[in-house]
Amino acid sequence: MANKSKQLKSGMVAIVGRPNVGKSTLLNAILGEKVSIVSDVPQTTRNQIRGIHTDERGQIVFIDTPGIHAGRDKLDKYMDRVAIGSIDSVEAVIHMVDASEKTGVEEKHVISRLNKCGKPIIVALNKIDITKGKFVPEYIKLWEETRGVPITEMTDITLFPLSALKGTNVKKLIDMLFERMPQGPFLYPADAITDLPKRMAMADLIREKLFHLMKQEVPHSIAVLIESVQPKRGKVLHIRANILVERESQKEIVIGKGGGILKQVGTEARRDLEELVGEKVFLELFVKISSRWREDFTALEDMGYVFN
Repeated sequence: MANKSKQLKSGMVAIVGRPNVGKSTLLNAILGEKVSIVSDVPQTTRNQIRGIHTDERGQIVFIDTPGIHAGRDKLDKYMDRVAIGSIDSVEAVIHMVDASEKTGVEEKHVISRLNKCGKPIIVALNKIDITKGKFVPEYIKLWEETRGVPITEMTDITLFPLSALKGTNVKKLIDMLFERMPQGPFLYPADAITDLPKRMAMADLIREKLFHLMKQEVPHSIAVLIESVQPKRGKVLHIRANILVERESQKEIVIGKGGGILKQVGTEARRDLEELVGEKVFLELFVKISSRWREDFTALEDMGYVFN
């Protein structure tokens, strides 16, 4: 894929923003594959997910981060730290905003954290096709209020309209980012798409089905823990997963009447899991109550969260 006759470029880009603005949708649009969980429920991305775009110019590693928000428990604080910590090692930052929604306290919090990051920032005005830029002045005003100068004087900030869902201007965004990348070799093999650990990817796929099927009935404080992935049993991979909820009432909702919801989650997740692993899957799901899993270091580390 790479053109050996010219110097390649490579680097890392963080996709940062408040919850539910389309960060994961953008990553999937850039890669042309689904590597990051996409749901209408906020906080569906809980770890850094690296998506790798490679073409004849070089390689860009995109870091899809958890939504930045002012949370209180260990998991919320962890996600905020992961999102901000991802900026230290990148060449550029995509500040993703939902241009179809007004600004608010969360957006102020995001800008305050990005203000002095010292990296080129592309303010990606997502869903620009929906409102034709109606709320864009609000986002510009927030940056100007934070820095005390007109946005036209901010040499490190570029406003960029796009639609992650429709793919509008996504290729132009990649072109712009390559202009900001330094020369260097590939950071990952040329055929790599993501470095997301397979067990974490499995858990994300199952959790996504839960969010899609139940919408707002169960809050984002629901987790999936892959208990075991057994070797092939006659050409079938046996996967056992625990769905953690905080209360008995949530357990009843997840299971559904006559086990209907849990069965549907299992059916839909199994199809995606088979695509992920490239073989037949036998999936077992169990719903367990763990009232304080968001404060349990052991449980969080088992799910792939790394605490320093």
